[in-house]
Order: sequence, then structure tokens, then C-alpha cells
Amino acid sequence: MKECKIENLYNLNETIAKDIFEGCTYPWEVLPKIEDFIIALGKTLNKDEYDEKEGNIWIAKTAKVAPTAFIAGPAIIGKDAEIRHCAFIRGKAIVGEGAVVGNSTELKNVILFNKVQVPHYNYVGDSILGYKSHMGAGSITSNVKSDKKLVVIKSKNEQIETGRKKVGAMIGDEVEVGCGSILNPGTVIGRNSNIYPLSSVRGVVPENSIYKNKNEIVEKIK
Repeated sequence: MKECKIENLYNLNETIAKDIFEGCTYPWEVLPKIEDFIIALGKTLNKDEYDEKEGNIWIAKTAKVAPTAFIAGPAIIGKDAEIRHCAFIRGKAIVGEGAVVGNSTELKNVILFNKVQVPHYNYVGDSILGYKSHMGAGSITSNVKSDKKLVVIKSKNEQIETGRKKVGAMIGDEVEVGCGSILNPGTVIGRNSNIYPLSSVRGVVPENSIYKNKNEIVEKIK
């Protein structure tokens, strides 16, 4: 399932977490590694550029963190990132350079590449969001199936068993997710794709696509 491979979804030069992907084929393979990776990486960060807080939290000196935001460790908040009013970072989170985590947005076990925006009432759990991807207001990743079975990644002709109960969305670089959308467990969205508002998305959306509904996914006109 080549469209789901790390190399086809992400520019690894746009994340401080580049090394976590080494030796992995698919992005969900790194989800159980995020916690230990943050702790190890945090200890190597330049103290002139990052402040270390209690609980394995490293915040870039140039980041803007609202006094009402909550950050639990382990976490790394990158340079020039913005953590806005009442953001809730539950831990195991890497927030990339120039990224925005907005009002009442909740993060858990995630990697946000540089310049990602989750700015309004978003839930992002057990997910990886590529460079400059954007989730519209109220859009969320659902990371557990209602029947609590292990998540399977499904395309039209193939499927891959993840072996994990919790897998959210793997969102490629420069993806736009419309307001109020739900990305169901195991959703993979290829680079440069757009998701219509109020969509319920399952499976694999090819790169350079416009997702209108499950029966209408069209290729972008270049």
C-alpha cells in the first residue's frame, strides 16, 4: 500500500522528530515510540533555545504559550509555535515549529510537523499531521473503533492490520480538512488533498484529491 508509506506522506525535513521514523515503513508504526523518543530528544535540546519544565516538558523560548493552556509531559513545543487559550496537551506530543494549537484543542500521543494548524476545537489523538496540514474548526480524529477491535487500514484493494487498538489519522503534508469533519480510526490522507466540511472519512484518500463524500473522491486539476 504505497500511498500509506512514510516517504509518500511526509517531508521528514519538516519535523524535529525525523529520527523516530527511521526503520519504519508506515507512520502508525511510530505511535508507541513517541513517549520515549520525546524524553530522549528533549535531553539533547539546546538550553539556550529551550526551557525545560518539570515532567519532561521542553518549550522553545520563542514559542507563545497562553497562561490558560495546560501541557502535560512528555512534550516538546517547537520554535515559534503558538499554544492558545485553554489548549489541552495531554502528553506524548511534539508540536512543530510555527505550529498552532488553538482554543480548547486537545492533543494526545501525536506528532505535528512544522506549521501544522489545529486552531479551533480540535481533538487529535494517536495521529501524525504533516507539514502545513490544517484541520478546520471542530474537525477531529477518532482513534478507537466503536467495537474496540484493532484498527485496520483499508484502501479499495488492500488492507493492513496495525495491531493497535488506538490509531487516529495519518495526514500528509499540506492537507486541508474541512470544518466539522470526523476522521475515523485508521484514516490516511495523502499529500495536498482537501476534505469537504462535515465529512466522515474512512480508509485511504489518495494524494492530490478532493474528498466530497465516500462515493465521490476526485483528482485535483493542476
